[in-house]
Amino acid sequence: MATQPFDQARVEAFAARMTATLNDAFLAMMVSIGHQTALFDTMAKLPPATSDEIARAAGLQERYVREWLGAVVTGGIVAYDPVRRTYAIPPEHAACLTRAAGAANLATSMLFVSCVGAVEPEVVQCFRQGGGVPYAAYGRFHEIMRSWSGQILDETLIESTLPLVPGLMERLQRGIDVLDVGCGSGHAINLMGRAFSNSRFTGYDFSEEGLAAARAEASAWRLTNVDFVAQDVAAMTARGRFDFITAFDAIHDQAEPRRVLSGIAAALRPGGSFLMVDDRASSHLHENLDHPLGPFLYGVSTMHCMTVSLALGGEGLGTVWGEQKARELLAEAGFSDVVVHQQPGDVANNYYVARLA
Repeated sequence: MATQPFDQARVEAFAARMTATLNDAFLAMMVSIGHQTALFDTMAKLPPATSDEIARAAGLQERYVREWLGAVVTGGIVAYDPVRRTYAIPPEHAACLTRAAGAANLATSMLFVSCVGAVEPEVVQCFRQGGGVPYAAYGRFHEIMRSWSGQILDETLIESTLPLVPGLMERLQRGIDVLDVGCGSGHAINLMGRAFSNSRFTGYDFSEEGLAAARAEASAWRLTNVDFVAQDVAAMTARGRFDFITAFDAIHDQAEPRRVLSGIAAALRPGGSFLMVDDRASSHLHENLDHPLGPFLYGVSTMHCMTVSLALGGEGLGTVWGEQKARELLAEAGFSDVVVHQQPGDVANNYYVARLA
């Protein structure tokens, strides 16, 4: 049998890619730290400055700041003047890494790296023995999700996402009953509650930590038209109670997604709508080969979304369940009218607007 010729050039090219991956993995952690310590925000407001000046402005320890600067300079994020020994973040980079960037702030996504990395030994064990890593093992997950999704919801929920549902804005102004399934820290519910005082909003989630954060925000905003309920969303008993139901990046995590979707269908009143925002991808691997977030989506699924479902003996759909599978499960639940929208500038999500027959 003829053997495949060994291509040394391919070896070298792949080794270079792996080296770049190693560098980028640690750079992602440095970006996460830069966000959490507000170093990017601080530098965006400063002229070119020394490490000591940056540390003082940020209220941080200079030695740590200086070493961090070494990483982000060699990583191409921050510019360095070796004569003056000053550092500066280009405005084009600040536009992607500061809180002022709003939904365009990519630094918040980097927080997931260390969060899921903390449970790597448990995930490795699952590879060998099966099962999954429980939701409670991810200590900072709610905090990170609140930071990451909050900046997106603030910018897009009222202005561009809700208007995707025909006639919804007018109905919300008049007053309807709304449910958010898997509400997490409840920011979406609170935003809607503040914007539409005539409507009534309920959030379901099983995390007491998330619900506590939701109630605290609602109290701070003095909202009287929102309610948060500890509820296993696979065991919802509401029937014909809500006019509009949402699920933001929540269905693919569920242990029993089919049961959850059937419960949502049952909870809708006639003429009601379901808005499901979930990851944009195909259900077929070969159609995701050029996906700009492919490794991230499959990776975060392995490290979180799939395994938390399997930990409950669930289906383990995973992050990349894809549009085809989503449509299949929506149809199975009774949603015969499904329109999939995409938002300009959002390569991560599909926006499913579903109605019953």
